[in-house]
This record gives sequence, C-alpha cells and structure tokens, in this order.
Amino acid sequence: MPPDRSSGFAVDDLTVGPYAHGFGSTADGHPFAFRTVRSTLFVEIYRHDADLEVPGPEDVVAVADTPVTDIDLDDPRSVTALVRDLLPTAVPARGTAAGEPTIVRALLGRLGAVIDGR
Repeated sequence: MPPDRSSGFAVDDLTVGPYAHGFGSTADGHPFAFRTVRSTLFVEIYRHDADLEVPGPEDVVAVADTPVTDIDLDDPRSVTALVRDLLPTAVPARGTAAGEPTIVRALLGRLGAVIDGR
C-alpha cells in the first residue's frame, strides 16, 4: 500500500494480522513505530533527530495505545487508519524503564529469534 503523503502522515512498513506492526512518520516528520500485543495497539513516537536505525528508550517522546477489538487487523486500510487516528492522542513519554525494550527493538528481537530458529 503506497504511503499517503498528501497529509504528511506515512506508514512506510506495515505487516497486518494478529501481530500487526510497522513504522512510518507523523505529519510533522517524527518517526514512529507501532505493534499489536494481545488486543492493544501501541505506538511510540520518536524525536526528530533520532538518526539511529534502532531508537532507544531515550528517543521516545510520546506514546499511545488503543484496543483493536473493533477493527479488522487483516485489512491494511483499517490498521493504517487506526494508527493515523491514534497519533494525535499520544501523550508525552515519562521515560521507559531500564531494560524495557522499545517497539523497534522488540520487533528486531522477534525477527532475530525467527532467523536464529528460536
């Protein structure tokens, strides 16, 4: 699905299904990542100048979450719309607890486990 660049909001990568996840950029250019855990979609918005490929807890500027019980997680348009609607509701992050992975780190950890056969 091509990103909707007209509004400034873009989802650059999207995987649908019960473990829907992806990343993109907000209308004002902040990178973000999202993932579904159980029946909740979590979004982390990162600072503008986060040049790292994998942002750390110190790079998270805002967070949001919402239940996914009323949307079709197999429909890319539904997931994209939910993320788009959720971004403006994000609240400033108070800081992530030490050792708690960011969404991007968790996604990379899952990919690494699959590659390693764990």
